[in-house]
Amino acid sequence: MTDYQPPAPDEAPPPADPTADAADTEPKPDPLRSVYTSSFGEILKQTGVSLVVSTYQAGKVILVRYDPETETVNTHFRSFNKPMGIAVDASRLTIGGTNTVWYYRNMPAVARKLEPAGKHDAAYLPRRIHVTGDIDIHEMAWSADGELWLVNTRFGCLCTLDADHSFYPRWRPPFLTALAPEDRCHLNGLAMLGGRPQFVTALGETDTRGGWRENKANGGLLMEVPTRSILLRGLSMPHSPRWYDSKLWFLESGEGSIAQADVRHGAWRTVAQMPGFTRGLDFYGPLAFIGLSQVRESATFSGIPLVERLTERTCGVWVVDLRDGRVLGFLRFEEGVQEIFAVQVLPNVRFPEMLEWNDDRLKHSYVLPDEALAAVPETMRE
Repeated sequence: MTDYQPPAPDEAPPPADPTADAADTEPKPDPLRSVYTSSFGEILKQTGVSLVVSTYQAGKVILVRYDPETETVNTHFRSFNKPMGIAVDASRLTIGGTNTVWYYRNMPAVARKLEPAGKHDAAYLPRRIHVTGDIDIHEMAWSADGELWLVNTRFGCLCTLDADHSFYPRWRPPFLTALAPEDRCHLNGLAMLGGRPQFVTALGETDTRGGWRENKANGGLLMEVPTRSILLRGLSMPHSPRWYDSKLWFLESGEGSIAQADVRHGAWRTVAQMPGFTRGLDFYGPLAFIGLSQVRESATFSGIPLVERLTERTCGVWVVDLRDGRVLGFLRFEEGVQEIFAVQVLPNVRFPEMLEWNDDRLKHSYVLPDEALAAVPETMRE
């Protein structure tokens, strides 16, 4: 874990966040506006990280970054069709949507050319698209051998992708008797260990179409992939399992909490509760970055402990100190965004950009093998 001493949390957020997409002309109400505590901005500044956040409800991927020129937190929106799972590593940014996986690559040479000069330190350019069909992609992660693993919620399995198939099933819970597009157990979360899938979460140990809905309040479970064994039962809508700092963490979304698992004793410990449906989790040093959703008043979310506990729920990204469970800061969306799915940290990336598919700069940005680059005139090389 990185040695980092976070600032003390604020008691109240500052005025609305000016975003990169704000117009310079007559100010208009921003339907995607957010507010944040000054400590949230200070955390991004001190750690030198930025965040990638997905909201399928608003159809956006959001780059959350600290702008040193204005000393504000900047929320930069890109439009996608139902973006949910996000997988990142040193050079790749991958997004799972309603029936599509979008692949992006970081090109530092393009970042250096973006205006204003010297501000951007990463530029993610689209590279390819894989069409999966509507499999309700939830969490995703890159393995140590370079394979992208997806939680295929509609078919209740973990899968990978290749050029010949919509998806390639690799694993499913032992209680599922068929590979059917029926969302039988709502498999949703994936944790990697040693570069391989190790843990998953599901909302029910059920084998009928949508069967998990009957006991969603406390029918959730956490499983180990290699052994196909159930480690924890009785969870309230678990999401986002993660192995970090030699510990197993997960979000108990129905409680609005982050928890630490004690699989040896079949138990778990709540670390912190928050004012929203917790979903989307990543870490930096002793900090947990957690997505919160308001959750709709619908049959899906009725009867869960969070809804019983709070009549007013919030949406945004909360920062929690894992050492004592304190909330250190937050970014809250005021309107337009009500649900968050994924939160991913971009370490050592302070101010990234994502180019859209119709961006003219894609016509003139080329990535070549080193041996081919040697044949390019030196004045044209970057």
